[in-house]
Amino acid sequence: MNIHFCNYSFHTKGYHSQYKSGYPMYLFRLQTEGSCEAVVKGKKHVLKKGDLLLIKPGDHYELLVNEGQSSGDYNLGCACSWIDSWWDRSEKPEVTQIELDEKLLFLWRHLMIEKRRPLISQNEELNCYLLKALCLSLERAVIDTEPVFHHPYPVVRMMRYIEEHAMNAFKVEDIARHAGLSLSRAVHLFKNSVGKTMVEYAQEIRLTAAIERMRYTSMTLEQIAVDCGFGTYPYFHRVFKRKYGMAPGAYRKMLD
Repeated sequence: MNIHFCNYSFHTKGYHSQYKSGYPMYLFRLQTEGSCEAVVKGKKHVLKKGDLLLIKPGDHYELLVNEGQSSGDYNLGCACSWIDSWWDRSEKPEVTQIELDEKLLFLWRHLMIEKRRPLISQNEELNCYLLKALCLSLERAVIDTEPVFHHPYPVVRMMRYIEEHAMNAFKVEDIARHAGLSLSRAVHLFKNSVGKTMVEYAQEIRLTAAIERMRYTSMTLEQIAVDCGFGTYPYFHRVFKRKYGMAPGAYRKMLD
């Protein structure tokens, strides 16, 4: 896997690059600050915070940061057979507005740090896995914004928030705020789109996690109840029995 560069760039005094004969590799560029202009295959785009630009080899590409304009971005250039396969398996829009998720940026920064090491100290296997994880994360971020995901984008944001925080106590107000919606609008939109309430969605995630721990660990049921976000064993027992028709202890014996 050939990673040609992985950087963070910030321009304040103007910048211009142009590849009339086509960009020589794959380019991932995520605008994190300010704005700039990009021309891809003759089409002009004004890139703002959160815009992900994806370029494939051979695409005409031009980037312009005007004088007096500031622009900050993460950028990565790479080429390999795995990227070829990954690129072709789903549509890759030239520009997509995505959420600046900290986990995604962490992957990008981790890859940057690894690439800064002297060649003799670089771990190519680690770089390979980091790049694959970054590509898959970017792909999910793009897919989540598309209407073909079957849910409006604010609902997808709420789902992702619940999936990330299900094991901890959270308030529905926090989820609504994360999606930029009023509480009443968030509750109504989520139930209509997903077919269940936010709490029910979180409980399904918690129950799945609880069964995994029952199957693969020696944790007590009381520990599992707390670890999976139910708080107390009686509440865990009640939710579990309502869902599966038996107590957690009986279910665990069945797994033996």
